[in-house]
Amino acid sequence: MGASLSQQILRTDVAGMPLEWVDYRCAVRLYHMEQVAYECGRPLFRLRGGINARTGNRTVVEVSSIIATYGHGAAYPASAAYSPPLNNPTLFRRDANLCLYCGERFLVVDLSRDHVTPLSRGGQDRWTNVVTACRRCNNHKAGRTPEQAGMQLLAVPFQPTYAEYIYLKGRRVLADQMEYLLAHFPRKSPLHARLSGVVPDPLGAAGAAWLSPHAGATLSLD
Repeated sequence: MGASLSQQILRTDVAGMPLEWVDYRCAVRLYHMEQVAYECGRPLFRLRGGINARTGNRTVVEVSSIIATYGHGAAYPASAAYSPPLNNPTLFRRDANLCLYCGERFLVVDLSRDHVTPLSRGGQDRWTNVVTACRRCNNHKAGRTPEQAGMQLLAVPFQPTYAEYIYLKGRRVLADQMEYLLAHFPRKSPLHARLSGVVPDPLGAAGAAWLSPHAGATLSLD
């Protein structure tokens, strides 16, 4: 125990399908309302509340890193056609903060969203047509396709599944949470292959280091 109170807890449904990240306040509320069916992760916090006037005992709640819950709220998408919302933070994390043209890693402020097939040429603003690019490469490519600009795309853009999207949204993913989510990734997913070390990372050593689950106890996505 002893984790920071800023650590997110992975919430799943009672069948074990990942739903969302919640903070410790929401987790304690779920415990108090007896909506936690079981726990899968390691203990994170031991939180002490008030003293029961009748028994004189102090309320203590132990919160685990992964909790399965009953009740309503977020639901795992039933449709295989589900498309996660496209936004720059998760796009940059999908691509490991690497420019997929020059292969260099950049700070978020120096990254941009590039449309492989430009919008002006009929391209769409969707996961399979966007990649992370540094501002220099994006400006050089301009309103052209990579072929027209003489630039090589280092990896094929893909649409994350719901479980992958939850992973990408995580601020600081613990090793047991990542292992749990990885089990829900499609086996042929590029993200599954990179995180599990099945194939060498096509983005090079910088990408492999960021994506490797064996680098330490936690993975910081900040």
